[in-house]
Amino acid sequence: MVAIVGLSLIAVLSGTQLTYLYDRDSPLLVRLCAGACTGYALLGTVGLAAASILGFEPRTILLTAAVVASPLSILLRAQFREQALANVCEAGRALRQAIAAPVLSIVSYIVYCCTAALLLLVAFHRAVFERVDGLYTGFVNNLGDLPFHLQVITSFAHGHNLPPQDPTLAGVRFTYPFLVDLVGALFVRCGASLRAAMFVENYVLALALVGLLHRWTWELTKDRIASLVAPGLLLLNGGFGWLLFLEDAWRSDRGLGVLLINLPRDYTLQEQFWRWGNTLTTLLVPQRALLFGLPVAICVFTQWWLVLKHQGEAQDTRRASTSQDPELAARESKTAAAGDEDAQAGNLRRMAAAGILAGMLPLIHGHTFLVVMTLGGCLALLFPNWRNWSVFFLTSLAIAVPELLWMFHGTATDTGNFLGLHFGWDSGDHNVLWFWLLNTGLFIPLLVLSTVWRNGDYLVKTGLLRFYLPFSLCWIVPNLIKLAPWVWDNIKVLIYWYVGSIPLVALLLSRWWRGRGWGRAVAGAALLALTLAGALDVWRAISGATAYREFDRSEMKFAAQILERTAPQALVLHAPTFNTPVYLTGRRSLLGYPGWIWSRGLDAGQREADIKQMYAGGRDATSLIERYHVDYLVVGPTERASMAINDAFLVRYPVVGQSGEYRLYKISQP
Repeated sequence: MVAIVGLSLIAVLSGTQLTYLYDRDSPLLVRLCAGACTGYALLGTVGLAAASILGFEPRTILLTAAVVASPLSILLRAQFREQALANVCEAGRALRQAIAAPVLSIVSYIVYCCTAALLLLVAFHRAVFERVDGLYTGFVNNLGDLPFHLQVITSFAHGHNLPPQDPTLAGVRFTYPFLVDLVGALFVRCGASLRAAMFVENYVLALALVGLLHRWTWELTKDRIASLVAPGLLLLNGGFGWLLFLEDAWRSDRGLGVLLINLPRDYTLQEQFWRWGNTLTTLLVPQRALLFGLPVAICVFTQWWLVLKHQGEAQDTRRASTSQDPELAARESKTAAAGDEDAQAGNLRRMAAAGILAGMLPLIHGHTFLVVMTLGGCLALLFPNWRNWSVFFLTSLAIAVPELLWMFHGTATDTGNFLGLHFGWDSGDHNVLWFWLLNTGLFIPLLVLSTVWRNGDYLVKTGLLRFYLPFSLCWIVPNLIKLAPWVWDNIKVLIYWYVGSIPLVALLLSRWWRGRGWGRAVAGAALLALTLAGALDVWRAISGATAYREFDRSEMKFAAQILERTAPQALVLHAPTFNTPVYLTGRRSLLGYPGWIWSRGLDAGQREADIKQMYAGGRDATSLIERYHVDYLVVGPTERASMAINDAFLVRYPVVGQSGEYRLYKISQP
């Protein structure tokens, strides 16, 4: 644990130091949040390059740590050293002041930060945990995703999977954005358990997400209350699903307290009508790639906004400088030109930094890369400045294009499965407007209201509204076009509409709250309606009311035997299920869970049928085993429940591992 905390600190501090190259005015906590994303992206990228050459060896970890730590050399320059020291001193003074002379606003802010940190701590602790009888998750939506990420992490850490093959479909190039799991593999190679490696990475990224959303909302609105409300709208979002809770409370004869301790169901995501879900329980915990991509994207959005704001302020200054005195006008022009030059240099640095972060996104989260580049193109048309946007696009594409070519060269992905007309996202046969109203609650009405609300002047200024407009495409397009084989996966784009809309809704709630009287009552009621369903789902997951076993102790013991008794790149035949013990070993699967394969646009072909033939021991079984180069074969409860097992056929192969009802057969190769 000490080693992974040390490696994580190196990454975060190095990333933090890099922020001084382009973001001169940020406070320390904001820098640490941006530094976490930047540092982890650097850690994964450098680790991938080093491991591709040297393998996942101790020297790889040392080399990666040394390269990732190199940005700390920036401190050798007095300018950056003084800035860093000033940030630390400023944070120290603020903390001492809060302790020595606490005021309500500061105490409230500290309590808010501690509450958010504690919520995320408990949530990601429950994402994967152990009990005496096995390995569990507390989130039902993580039941299928967790084994996949465990297999990817172990394929790097224990399976020598470089260059990456798809661990769930042996022999096929791996095109899933894997950088988040490669960082986890680096932590495992430092001696951490799978659980500890995932927890540290997830928790750091989640904290960074909250801090960066808070900062972005502040930059957009300059409203303290709005910036505090925004993370709550993200982590506890939900629609009118709390009506289902009221129904459960009405029907329950055990009392409200007992019901809250033993909530019977989720209130934001169900099989039929309720499809939006809660961001924390539905997206951030199960979808680790999005957890990485989302804060990186917000870093990019923030730099865009700061550049565009400076660009607009400079234009306003030039228009205002109309002195009648020729000599004074000349001096003003000269001063403005010098200021413009400094500001432009700063803008180019911000755009270059945003481009570097965006360029890393293909290996972090593909949908996020698509969203960022599309939004950038739209904003370039709405806020034209060829120099700034050229720096962003040239920098991002210089990094992203080689990554994309490397990932998709020789891929088996059928891109035709990703696009198609599909109206209404995942609404099925339901009325689309009714579907969205109930799934997102008051959010869309409040969003529309925020754009037209005025009290003398409009609440959302023209520049902010223009900046927001491209984010609306992240709602419009996924409601017209299927962007993934499984239409529900359009949520990976829809979430960016929601994130882009949060500051506007938070600003409206803040304006009402500041109005006191009826305004505070309306703001409080609206905030409760927006977050109650999500809060119930989060509470259900973190309170211990739900626990879903992924692997029992016998399966974990069997996985340890596979790890010990098979070669790193061995191909292990097993039933195509979502939770075979093989996923804990990093060994290659002929076919993993078919749902994973299909949702990524891959075609397993005849593999599922051929697996059944091999287990049945028919006349083609031996030739199929030879054709697929099967090294080992697993027989366990899942195999016996899902297909016919010919034990007489398997007798010819020696049993080299056994735990409970599981057997590992060594297949002799010709």
